[in-house]
Amino acid sequence: MSALLSARALGKHFDGVIAADQVTIEIAAGERVGLIGSNGAGKTTFVNMITGYLKPDTGAIEFDGRDVTACGPREMMRLGVARSFQVPQLCEEMSALDNMLVAAVCGGGPLSYWRPAHDAEGRDRARALLERFALAGYADRRVAELPGGVRKLLDIAMAVTRRPRLLLLDEPTSGVSAEEKFPMMETVMGALGSEGTTVLFVEHDMEIVSGYASRVVAFYSGRVLADGVPADVLAGDEVRRHVTGGRN
Repeated sequence: MSALLSARALGKHFDGVIAADQVTIEIAAGERVGLIGSNGAGKTTFVNMITGYLKPDTGAIEFDGRDVTACGPREMMRLGVARSFQVPQLCEEMSALDNMLVAAVCGGGPLSYWRPAHDAEGRDRARALLERFALAGYADRRVAELPGGVRKLLDIAMAVTRRPRLLLLDEPTSGVSAEEKFPMMETVMGALGSEGTTVLFVEHDMEIVSGYASRVVAFYSGRVLADGVPADVLAGDEVRRHVTGGRN
């Protein structure tokens, strides 16, 4: 079976600092892949390259058999690649529902989208998606009033409005309390599983990685250090030394 996403020999430098060093990763449809590594290891650089926010200096990216190396983020969104952010990208003075309505159309054509976003069908779809993410009770509240964990869920729900085939989550549990992180991930993975969405998520919490990834890719110094099932990757000497901090 061909890969949904194929990144081959990606290289990226910033003022002489190697952020990506011959990174090669293939992702099959339906996988849930956890990306781990210390700060500066290359995880976010990789995510930014495959979502069009950064162009690699070398290498190539294919999505569903199409070369998308030169595509920007809006074009990647139209092709079926979406992402959430470590810091939620929300309009705080708007309601949760209005944020969803904007997200539903901003990946489409011209940005004169406000009136068509408010048709009855669009509002029904947005409310249904909020319900899937356990956010229905917050639909009409201003984002500025919402707790941090709810904002995280809303940011992810917004990324799903256009039904992406591949979704990248940048530290989904960052800033979420220990009591909330597992229920939150249950909500997210349950909502995404009903659509069969392929998921890559950057995460520092190894309990979350072990619980929700079917595969783990570990980064170190801009390169892939290990790639495999969670138990094997997390038990590896190099990963313990450079990523998780465990002792041999």
